[in-house]
Amino acid sequence: MKTYLFLFLAIISEIIATTALKASEEFTKLWPSVIVVLGYGVAFYFLSLTLRKMDLGIAYAIWSGVGIVLVTTLGAVFYRQKPDLPAVIGILLIIIGVIVINLFSKNAGH
Repeated sequence: MKTYLFLFLAIISEIIATTALKASEEFTKLWPSVIVVLGYGVAFYFLSLTLRKMDLGIAYAIWSGVGIVLVTTLGAVFYRQKPDLPAVIGILLIIIGVIVINLFSKNAGH
């Protein structure tokens, strides 16, 4: 269970950092830039803790898949970047893939 907590913290840190990346305006804004650097540092730290018990490929698939969904959602909310229908379909397929990994893979760190 701790493995999934570490993965959750890695994901949350990564989406905060990625969302702040746009706000940093190519690292010309101080505080968003600080959030980017700290957020990615925390994200990779917790991802490394996740890898103690979970296979690299599985952890990365979950981390990136959930991150894509959440960053797309935050992009729509904060930056008015609305995904079109093919993007929504692709994101739904990513969600299905993460669910399949978690339900059926023996390597998911259960």
